Amino acid sequence: MGNLLIEDRTKITVTDVADVDSFNETSILVSLKSGGLVIKGQDLHLQLLNLEEGRVIITGAINGAVYTEKKEKQEKSLLKKIFR
Repeated sequence: MGNLLIEDRTKITVTDVADVDSFNETSILVSLKSGGLVIKGQDLHLQLLNLEEGRVIITGAINGAVYTEKKEKQEKSLLKKIFR
């Protein structure tokens, strides 16, 4: 299980990172080994991305962070809805 550390709403450190799916100045989508994480804010920047250690450091004005389900579960549930 990973950790999430937010410092002064300007720096966030996340562990258990598998990949960064997408990012721009207002939203970053991080794939975790145990699900996903969406980080929202302004002027967001990837300060450090180390996939070997499974760690990312993001700086900027952080407004929120929300955990999401694993992608496989979302894709399966979407397929179930389509083929009902």
